[in-house]
Amino acid sequence: MAQATILHSPTLESVIMVEKTIKKYSQECGKYQLWKKLPKKMMYQTFQVIIDYLEESNKILIDKDGCIIWTYDPQGIKKILSKGLKLR
Repeated sequence: MAQATILHSPTLESVIMVEKTIKKYSQECGKYQLWKKLPKKMMYQTFQVIIDYLEESNKILIDKDGCIIWTYDPQGIKKILSKGLKLR
């Protein structure tokens, strides 16, 4: 993430709202379409900050077509590790 001046920091409520929306529409749409599907209005710049944060924390991936994919699955990882499967 490039260092830019952030005019407005997102609230925890906003981050959770974006996470839930991404989970619901994962692999269906890009940034702008996802922003339009949010249940509450939000400044696009704030939405961008949240998307950058989620991408840096490896909770989402953005593919070459711009489609946002939810990748964070701690329960799935616990299940895999409990079966004795070793990850590289």
